[in-house]
Amino acid sequence: MALINFTNKGLYCSQGDFYIDPWVPVNKAIITHAHSDHANGGSQSYLCHQFTTPILQLRLGDHHYQSVQWGEVITINGVKVSLHPAGHIIGSSQVRLEYNGEVWVFSGDYKLEDDGISTAFEPIKCHTFITECTFGLPIYKWQPQAKVYNDIITWVTNNHQQQKTSIILAYSLGKAQRILQPLASTNIPIYGHGAITNVHQMLNNNGWHFPTIHKIDGQTSKNDFMGNIIIAPQSADGTSWMKRFQPYNVGVCSGWMQVRGNERRNNVDAGFVLSDHADWDGLLTAVKATGAQQVFTTHGFKAAFSRYLNENGIAAQEVVTQYGDETTNEDNLSSITN
Repeated sequence: MALINFTNKGLYCSQGDFYIDPWVPVNKAIITHAHSDHANGGSQSYLCHQFTTPILQLRLGDHHYQSVQWGEVITINGVKVSLHPAGHIIGSSQVRLEYNGEVWVFSGDYKLEDDGISTAFEPIKCHTFITECTFGLPIYKWQPQAKVYNDIITWVTNNHQQQKTSIILAYSLGKAQRILQPLASTNIPIYGHGAITNVHQMLNNNGWHFPTIHKIDGQTSKNDFMGNIIIAPQSADGTSWMKRFQPYNVGVCSGWMQVRGNERRNNVDAGFVLSDHADWDGLLTAVKATGAQQVFTTHGFKAAFSRYLNENGIAAQEVVTQYGDETTNEDNLSSITN
């Protein structure tokens, strides 16, 4: 039997009568992580990992939230449900379902390289694996993050020596936390857009300990950030908010920077290939580690990735969903201002 059906509301488990990452309000929603393409408001109740709960509260407001730990089993109408680390962002989870000896796993978004912040990806054995494939083409192969961090540090340091402000565009939930540690090692003051500092404060209030970010507000003068570092969401690029920081150089952290020419098309000075999603090799490694006999591919280069799996002896088919990619998944957080 199909433990998960693909419906116009999202991934639905009929036996358990719940949805996973639905894109419309439902009675019971299991949420893999708090990015806006996977976590929508209006549902009656939410089940998520304990790290995700305060982020959902920031994004969606007060609701009925049920928090679980990694590997904790909850039985819903006979279906055993557990959450396991996906390594994408803080609290990001894979959802494991078991019923009558049949095991399905929905990956949510994931990456295999341990960033030291998100709990490292854990491969889960299953019969059926539903996997994202945002970067499901062979051209997407990431450098070790330590090398990317060194490139960012070098760029920021050079800008500082030239008295130019370094504006780094990074998602407020995920990427911004990853780059803080290497940026702090420069001892150059770090400032943040409201979307960055609100998430930062919420995480610090809930037991995380990230380096200091100074919020940019009406009291911040040009001398405060001249030659220093500013982290902003990609939605701030090209807005009047940016103009006050001149002279500055703009760098963007994204897996899409792997493709030559994207820096020019995005009108930025530097592109750093840093993604919170698995690359081509990571996707293949994850699929093989599950031992799944059947694979469904969602959001991303799903047709190409599904075709490759079929050609290499793994039964796969693509599924259309409303989940986004690296360009659409996190900046519309409620309660956030400039």
